Order: sequence, then C-alpha cells, then structure tokens
Amino acid sequence: MSQAAGYDPSFLGASVPLPVPSQTVRTLPSTHFTVLLDPARRLAAATAVNIDGAQLVDLERGDDWHLDPRVPADEQAGPELYARNDLDRGHLVRRRDPVWGDLVTARQANFDTFAYPNAAPQASAFNQGELLWVGLEDHVLEYARAYGHRLSVLTGPVLADDDPVYRGVQIPRRFWKVAAWASAEDLRATAFVLDQKPFVRTLQVEVPDLEPFRTFQVPVADVQELTGIDLGPLVDADVLAPVGARSDRARWAAVTALEQIRL
Repeated sequence: MSQAAGYDPSFLGASVPLPVPSQTVRTLPSTHFTVLLDPARRLAAATAVNIDGAQLVDLERGDDWHLDPRVPADEQAGPELYARNDLDRGHLVRRRDPVWGDLVTARQANFDTFAYPNAAPQASAFNQGELLWVGLEDHVLEYARAYGHRLSVLTGPVLADDDPVYRGVQIPRRFWKVAAWASAEDLRATAFVLDQKPFVRTLQVEVPDLEPFRTFQVPVADVQELTGIDLGPLVDADVLAPVGARSDRARWAAVTALEQIRL
C-alpha cells in the first residue's frame, strides 16, 4: 500500500483542509488523496483528492480491488458485499483523478484507488452513468482549466442512522461531492447531492429500480448540515449565494444536463 503523504490542503494555494467528520475515523493517506474511514460503518465518511488536470496520465483501468492492509478486515466492506448482486464497487475518489505526475507515481495512485475503503455500494446505473455523476468533475475541471487545471474534490456517502442494512452493511441512500478551485486569489466551491433511494429500496430482492437517479446542485452549507462533516472554508467559498447555517432545500436545483450547473 502507498506510503504517500495523501491529500494536500495547500494544493490550490488557498487552504482547503481535510473535511472533519463528527464521528471517529481512520485517516488513510494515499497517492494524491486521503480516505477518512468510518470503522463502525465499514465505509468512508469522506474522501479528499487533489487533481492536476495538466498532468493527468492515461492508464489502463485494471480492476485490482484489495483490502487495505492498514485496516482490520472487519472494519472495511470487502468483496462479500458486492458478490452476486447489482451493487457496484463505486470509487469515491474517482480512479483517474489522482492518476497524475510521473509514470511511477501515476501507477501507484491508480492502484491505491482500488482499496476497499475507497469503495461505496452504488447502483450500477448510478456508478456507470456518464451523463451526470461521473461527468461532474470533468465539467468542473474544464471550467477550471483557465485557472491552472487544478481541483480539490471532497466526496462521500451520506451516512444516515436509518440507512437500510444489507449483508451486515448499512447502504447509503445519498452521496455528496464538493469541488473546489482557485479563481485569481479567491477560493470557489460548488456542491452536489445524488439520490440512489430508488435502487436501495429494491436490495432485499436484488432487482434494481430503473427509474432515473436524481442529481442536485446544492449549497455547500446543506452538505455540511446533511452529513455533520465540517467543510471549513468551502461553505463561504460557495458559488451559490450564501444561505447561512440553516438548510434551504428549496434551493436544491435538480440537474438533468451539465449545462445547468452554475459555476
């Protein structure tokens, strides 16, 4: 496993610290990213990755999923969760995001993303859909191209107390993502929530619901409130108008095309 320093809070110039979950987590630094693992839930509470779009390396995917040797096996959801069902091992830190730099570093980053603490149970229609969730970072990265190709992206599941249990693991019904970049000397950020509840309702019979999954652009403050994770300066850096500390669900904008995203 990588001995890298992990996510760099100073990567954008302006400081973007690691998110701070309210629960106890294991901090797992890897190449260009860090996973904050909730050992009680056996899933990541949050991840954070630095992306240098100018240095990305195009490598073959591979599929070498493996347990993280730094963590007891019973604290990470492993292959048994994903066998013989429609659950995908969804990368939280997207495979290609940390794959940049020299070839040796890029290959290590590619390998590191396949550790099970970086996986979350996702419906295949969600995880493999190119239109929205998979395409969000590409869209924001393209926007950030004028500002040096750099992004820091925080991602995770919404770990709710009442998430349904499947094979001993509570399955998240929502996921969140916050992308940050620097514009001149200003930090900018935007947040998204994706809902996979139509799929989770079907897990008991292992037949996926084929309804569309819903992606929303939301205030960063709402992600912080929804997850209980301290997102530091990203709340004030939100490209949406400040909404204060309280949730404002009326401002959740359903996204059906990338052109609708406000940056």
